[in-house]
This record gives sequence, C-alpha cells and structure tokens, in this order.
Amino acid sequence: IGSNNSIVATAILASNRRGRSSAITEEVYKLADSKYNPYWGYQNGEIRNSRERKITEPILLLNHYLETDKFNLNTGVSYQKGINARSRLGYFNAPNPDPTYYRYLPSFYINSPIGANFISADLAKQGFLEKKQISWEGIYAANTKEKAAYVLYDDAVEDQQFAINSVGNLTINEHFQFYFGINYRSLQSDNQAIIVDLLGASYHEDSDPFSNTENNLDGDLRKGEKDIFNYHYKIAASQLDAFAQLKIALNKWNGFIAVNHSNTNYQRNGLFRNGRFPDTSFGKSETKSFSNPSFKGGLSYQITGRHWLRINGGYFDRPPVFQNVFINPRENNDIVNNLQNETISTVDANYFIRLPKLTGRLTGFYTRFQNATDVNYFFVDAGVGSDFVQEVITNLDKLHMGIELGLEYELSSSVKLSAVTAIGKYMYASDPNVAINFDTAGSEEDLINLEGNIDLGVAKIKDYKLSQGPQKAFAFGIEYRDPKYWWVAATANYLANNYANISTIARTQSFYIDPETAAPFPQATEENVTQLLRQKPLGNFYLLNLVGGKSWLKKGKYISIFVSVNNVFDTVFRTGGYEQSRNGNYGQLKEDNLSGNPLFAPKYWYGYGRTYFLNVAYSF
Repeated sequence: IGSNNSIVATAILASNRRGRSSAITEEVYKLADSKYNPYWGYQNGEIRNSRERKITEPILLLNHYLETDKFNLNTGVSYQKGINARSRLGYFNAPNPDPTYYRYLPSFYINSPIGANFISADLAKQGFLEKKQISWEGIYAANTKEKAAYVLYDDAVEDQQFAINSVGNLTINEHFQFYFGINYRSLQSDNQAIIVDLLGASYHEDSDPFSNTENNLDGDLRKGEKDIFNYHYKIAASQLDAFAQLKIALNKWNGFIAVNHSNTNYQRNGLFRNGRFPDTSFGKSETKSFSNPSFKGGLSYQITGRHWLRINGGYFDRPPVFQNVFINPRENNDIVNNLQNETISTVDANYFIRLPKLTGRLTGFYTRFQNATDVNYFFVDAGVGSDFVQEVITNLDKLHMGIELGLEYELSSSVKLSAVTAIGKYMYASDPNVAINFDTAGSEEDLINLEGNIDLGVAKIKDYKLSQGPQKAFAFGIEYRDPKYWWVAATANYLANNYANISTIARTQSFYIDPETAAPFPQATEENVTQLLRQKPLGNFYLLNLVGGKSWLKKGKYISIFVSVNNVFDTVFRTGGYEQSRNGNYGQLKEDNLSGNPLFAPKYWYGYGRTYFLNVAYSF
C-alpha cells in the first residue's frame, strides 16, 4: 500500500498425531530394554497405542508494516483455534491394564511383607515377558457386559486464542534508538474428558470408583462414545503488557535499558457439579489477578575490533502459570493459598573473540528464581495417612549458575575444528512449604482428616540438584568441506551430572512419622534418612554423531543430499526421570529398598539409540 505501508495475511494449518511413551523403572528396563513402551499392544495383528497426542491448531495472522527512514511500526492480529488431545485407558472396578503395574512385576513378590516368594516372582517374570504389551483382546473380553470396565478417552483442551500487538522503533539520532510495544492476549480454554471408544461395551457409568460419587450431579450417569465425562471446565485468561527500551551506541560503548509491565487474569468456570466437591465445583471462581513489573539492561564495550565484552542483567516479576494457580481445576475452584508472583534475578557476563582463524565466546551466568509455586498429583502412603493427593509447593527457590565456552578454529580452508564446554550448577535454593489436599467424600475410605488438607511444613530440599538435563557437557567437532561440493563432520559429546526429579513430600517431617503409631520411626535418624534419600546421578555417557552432504548443479537445477547418523555406537542412556512419591514414610521406603529391587523405584526415560536421517532436495 504505497512505498511505506504493506499488509501481509498468513494462514497456517498445523496437524500432528503421534504416539507417546512411558518412563520405566530399572526393573522393567532389565526385563525388557530401553526401547520398551508399555502403552501399545496388538489388536487384530496391528499395533494400537493407548496413549496418543493429537494436535490440530490452525492460525490466522494479519500484519501491517509501516516503514520510514526513522520510524517503523509493525501491528499484528492473530486468531488461533484448535484442539490438543491426549488419549489414555480408563479402568473402573477392573484390573489395571498397564503391563508394568507394580502388582504384575517380580518385585511385588520379592518385597512381600510376609517374606520373599521367589516362585511367584519367577512366574510374574515369565508372565510379563510373555505379555509385556497391552492386551486389547483381554480388554474387549472384559467389556462384554453392557457397563464398561474399560474406556479409551481423550483429555482434550480446545483453545481459542486472540492476540493483538504493536511494536515500533524510532531512530532519534545516530546514538539513540527507542523501542516500544504493547500486546494483548486472550484465551478461552475448554477442558474436558471425551470418551473415544467404549471398547465393546454399551455405556460408561460416570462415577468415581474410589468414593462412589458422581462426577456430574446435574448430568446423565450413563455416557456413550463422544460424550463428555469425568470433568468439564473452562479457563478464561487474559494478559496486557507493554514495554519500552532505549538503545544507546557511543563509540566503543553500546547498551540498552528496558522496562516492561503486565497484568494477567485467570478465572475457572466449572461446568460439572462434582459429587466430591458439590459446593465448589460448579460455576465461576473468583478472578485471580497479577501485576508484574520487570526491568533489564545490558552494556557492551569493544576493546578492539576483535575483542569485546558484554554484561546483561535483569529483574523479572512474572505470574504463576494457570496450572499452579488452581489446586485441582478438574474438580473444584480452590486456589492455592498465599499465591505469589515468581521473581527472577539474572546476570551474565560475556567475552567475545574474533581472530582470522579463531572465534569464540566465554560466558558466566547466574540466575535466581524465587517464590515459585508447583502443584503435583499422586497417590502417597505418608506418615499422616494414604490418599490420592494434590501436593502444593510454595516459596520454592531455584538457582542456575555456571560457565560456557565455545571455540571454532579454521585449521585450513577445508578443515574446521570446534569445541564446546558447559559447566553448570542447577539446584534448589530454599526449603519450600508443602501442603497436600484431598477429597473427603468416600464414606468407606480411611481419611487423612475431615478438612481435606494438611500443612506438612517445609521440605528439606535445599542444595538438591534440579532435573534440568546434564550439568556438565563437553563437545569436540571436526568438519571437512571439499572444493567438489561435498562435506562431512563428526561431533563427540560427553554429558554428565544429570539427575532425576526428587520427591518433595519425602523430604518433609511427615516422612519420619510411622502411620501406625503416629510417632517417629526409631530408626529414622538424620543419618539414615539422608542416606536413604541420597540423590544419585542418572549416569554419564558419550555420544558420537556424524553428518555429511553433497550438492550438484545440473542444467541450472540444484540437487542436494544430506545424511546424518546420531548416536553412532548405539549408546544406552537416560535422558531424565523422577522419584515416585508412593512411599512417603521412612519405614515403607526402607523396607521397599531392602531387596535392591524396589516396587516404587525411580522411573526413567531413555534416549534414542542409533538413528538415521536422509534428506534429498531438488530446487528449480
């Protein structure tokens, strides 16, 4: 639209469907292997995965650009509507269909409280090896009656997102530039469980089998395929933020200073009146609002044209994510008590070098996260009792600090060497407060208390390592480029000090309490507890990756081929994991570990073995 204005319209349709895999214990890994995935099984000779993720999220964008010599402005509007669904098997007054369920494994019989039963353990091992995948045939056989014992359903999130933003910059003079922007985002999120397949049954009874309560007191108890069941709620979220930044360039000095402020609002609207929370599940919650100022700045100094320094710092105030605002959004409107904004303080210092044959960067960084909140869900046998709980962690601090070095050296016009080092320290930096919440509807259940929540005090987790990936990483690479338009490269990597996520509830005082006597375990001394809860690294490992390619120019047409082989030596390695929180008291966890093959051992994810990639391109 003229020489200074332009409008661009964009439409994107993104659709994806993929199977999901599970973390597994060391016991299951030894019985199967690192590639084992218990979520799938054969149905009529074909593989069927019970855990799939399906995403369809089309996006519409409209942008206007205004460009002049000293002033630029980009204004955009976007709208996105789509669904993100994760499938799973539900079972109701029926055996758990997961082949790795703890009662189906040898360790269940080895760790029996009445003594190890090695005959039953061996039978369990043989049974697992013979039927280590989901038995779809068995599931359909169990569903021959009208009422479903098993259903396949989606945890579905249907989002509508609208956003409008405007970002501009003004060149004041050769030394000063001013940047500014404003952004508004609105989200309407519909969260529901949808029955995908009744698996041979006629209907599903929408009630909770543990408390014998209905999931929707105002709805039909019988549900069919494509019906919403279990839970249904909507989330309304909006955020308005604005920023301003001044950039300065003065001879050898360059710098910037910026300020940002945002306002965020969350509200839940329950569409089911849940039988376990009849007074707090249906209708709108209070609106939770957060106001967040943030600041950042940076300064660079050019020592020479080949050496320069840069330092950046910032203080960021940000709201908790929605998942950590509501304690149990699928069932009620309850909000975390004393909810706070999370604050982040960060600084990094950098040295850059650029010589004719050598380029590099050295960085040191320090980042402190404070007042974070985290909500988790699991079944626990704690010193205060046993139940399905929502664990609420508040006043949680984390620390990231370390150094990074990257170098690249041209050995010749054809050969290039590279080296990377990253040494970090990622840890918990406080002892946060832990509380648990649970329902009190089950008349036949042995309740922890009648209030539905209990404050467990602080969790002693300060200085435990975060599950952030390897805290030490080293890489060395060599690349050769031939004048005849082919190239090959190899990179050797060493990764170390990776840790599984810890169980927070196991580090509270309730861990010391014997649930049978309500008194501390005599053997639960600080020394014994520290040894039992000692955090172990996942294991260090080496990886070798190869890449190569070649290109041709034929009659004005460009042909190229790219090949990569990752993890050449097919190394087995763990990428992450987590401690199970089931054993929430000292006596139970100690007894579970006596055999060296615990029922509720940590679960791990494993990386890919040797993988290959081939890409052929033809340009005309």
